Amino acid sequence: MTARGHRRGRRWLGAVLLFALVAGAVAGTAFVLLRSDWSTPYGEFPPGGVFVEIPHGMPVASIARSLEAAGAVRSALSFRLLALRHRPARLEAGEYRFDRPETPEEVFDTLARGHVYTVTIVVTEGETMAGIAADLDAKQVTGGEAFLSVVRSPALLSSLAPGAPSLEGFLFPATYQFPRRQPASRIAEVMVRRFHEAWGRASATSGDSRPGAGEAKPTVLETVTLASLVEKETAVAEERPLVAAVFTNRLRARMPLDCDPTVIYALEQAGRYSGRLLLADLRVDSPYNTYRNRGLPPGPIGNPGEAALAAALHPAPVKYLYFVATGDGGHVFSRTLAEHNRNVAQYRRREAQLARARRPRSAERQSP
Repeated sequence: MTARGHRRGRRWLGAVLLFALVAGAVAGTAFVLLRSDWSTPYGEFPPGGVFVEIPHGMPVASIARSLEAAGAVRSALSFRLLALRHRPARLEAGEYRFDRPETPEEVFDTLARGHVYTVTIVVTEGETMAGIAADLDAKQVTGGEAFLSVVRSPALLSSLAPGAPSLEGFLFPATYQFPRRQPASRIAEVMVRRFHEAWGRASATSGDSRPGAGEAKPTVLETVTLASLVEKETAVAEERPLVAAVFTNRLRARMPLDCDPTVIYALEQAGRYSGRLLLADLRVDSPYNTYRNRGLPPGPIGNPGEAALAAALHPAPVKYLYFVATGDGGHVFSRTLAEHNRNVAQYRRREAQLARARRPRSAERQSP
C-alpha cells in the first residue's frame, strides 16, 4: 500500500473511532436519563386514584400508552424500553389502581406480579344473601340483582344438599378479596367452596352428639338450617351448643321452634319487616314462620359461621326446651314452661326498670 493509502486508512479509522466515541457518549447519556426516569416517582392523581385495565394479550406498547394516558408513567417509550430490559418478564392482565406517585420500576413490578386492584368484601356470620348482594353492588364488584339471580338457584349444591331452595346458608362468612366487575357466578362459586372447606372441618369430629343419634341422621340441609337459627339467636360462643340443644329437643318433642329470627326472615322476604317484630307479625303466613309451622323452615335464614355449624352438629347434652334473653346479650335457659315463664317475667321487669330509668324526668310543677 502507498503512503497516501496508509494516510487515508488512518483518517477513516480515526473517523470511525470518533463516531463510536460520540455514539457511545450519547448512548451512555441516554441510559443515564432512562435510569433516572425509571427510578423517579411520577404521577398526580385524584382522591379516588385512576384505574388502568389491561386485557389478556394486550401488547406492551399498548400497555405503555395506557399507563401514560392515565398519568401513571411519564413516558410510554421509556416504559417500553424498561419492559424490554426486563424481558422475558410478562405483564399480567387485570385492573390496576394508581393513587400515589410511583417509579416506572414499581409500576412494572406491580404489573409483572399481577397485583390487580381488589375490593374487600366481608360476609359476617348470619348475613343473608340479600345483604351480600347489596354490598357487592355498592362496591361495584358485581351487580346485586345478577348475584341474587345466581344464588337463588341451588345448582352448586346438587350433590351436597339436594333439596336446598337456594344458596342461602352456603355462602360462607369470611373476608374476601375480589377484583371489580366480576361474574356473579364466580363469586358464588368462591363462597360455596369456602363453605365446603368449613363444613369438612366442622364435621370432621367423629361421632354424633345430637340426641337421638340412633335415629335417622339429619341431612346437610337440615343441619345448616339449624345452624343458621343458632347463628341468629346468639352471638355468645358458649351459648351456641345450648341453643342448638333447645331447638333439637323441641324438634324431637314435635314442639314449634318459636324462633323470632325465622319470622323476621319471612317478613324480609316479603318486604314487610319494619325493623321491629310485633305480636301480629307472629301470624305471618310463611313456611319460614316457626310459630305457625312445626319443624325446621324450608332452608337456612342466613349464612352461619363455622362455630354455629359445629354447634348444630354437636348440641350440648342438656334437656333445655326454652330460653329467653337476659338483656345483656346473653340468655337464660330452662327445662319447664313454668320456669321459662318466671324467666320471661323477670326479663320484662328488668326491661321496664330500664325504660323508666331512661325516661326523662317530668318538668316540675310551678307553684301557684
